[in-house]
Amino acid sequence: MSQEIEIEFKQLLTYSQFEALKARYAKGAPSFPQENHYFETEELSFATKKAALRVRAKKDRFTLTLKEPHKDGLLETHQTISKGQFDQIITTSELPTGEVLDQVTVLLGSEPSVNYLGSLKTDRIEVELPEGIFVLDHSTYANTEDYELEFECTSKEEGRLFFESLLKEFDITHQEPLNKIQRFYEATYKKGGKQW
Repeated sequence: MSQEIEIEFKQLLTYSQFEALKARYAKGAPSFPQENHYFETEELSFATKKAALRVRAKKDRFTLTLKEPHKDGLLETHQTISKGQFDQIITTSELPTGEVLDQVTVLLGSEPSVNYLGSLKTDRIEVELPEGIFVLDHSTYANTEDYELEFECTSKEEGRLFFESLLKEFDITHQEPLNKIQRFYEATYKKGGKQW
């Protein structure tokens, strides 16, 4: 099974903070596009469990991922799927067989019917530092755009120290942001008054 524990720290940024961090840590580093497609059940089963289900499209690769809480961060279960399988999830509301469906069934107690919520597009810059992976995201969704710093690491304590020193260097007060699917949902459904 393709699983990993994701340890990361996040901070929403202003445009000027984003540009300052890019100039300091990612000057000349290329950005690449990716698109997250989000799914949920009618009963908001994933949100209730503080979990999320998405398909990430990057280049011609589609990855189905379940994210769920873990004591050290997030437990992610990944499964590579085809474009046809992605389209089938949208049209049939059924997940393809495999690791993710198995883990979803454990999490929810049954095989769910899932609804397609929509997508969030991101231009991402990634730079490997000795301390971890430095990520800058510029995301657009539901007539909204935001800028975000993510720092991915293997040690929660060492990562936290580096992340806090990074924010201090740029005089940024840390506020834990909503994750991308929560921000997408707030902008698309709650503010927009939509239902699916």
